[in-house]
Amino acid sequence: MPTYDYHCNNCDHEFELFQSMSAKVKKKCPACGKMTLERLIGTGAAVIFKGSGFYETDYRSKSYSTDKEADSKAVKESTESTPDTKTETKIEKKLESKSEKTSPEKTKPKVSAKKD
Repeated sequence: MPTYDYHCNNCDHEFELFQSMSAKVKKKCPACGKMTLERLIGTGAAVIFKGSGFYETDYRSKSYSTDKEADSKAVKESTESTPDTKTETKIEKKLESKSEKTSPEKTKPKVSAKKD
């Protein structure tokens, strides 16, 4: 059931009325009691589609789904056939970085020669 906007031409009273679509248009203003009420034409509420069947993807053909499966299999096979270039794991990298931090490199101190 929609909500209708009404406006009184006599007293400028505006209000909304929730009534069925088959109900007659109201003529009498509830504020002033005159027969100058008119129903306004509004934009209305948004239509909400719930459930399946409202999207283009809901009615795709069987050929689309078989093509999609074939493409996904091809991508999966191509990724499995290429060798993994990543040989170090995260743990190995952490251990390597810790060993670099704990074993300081021997460096010679810089000596600056000052001429007086």
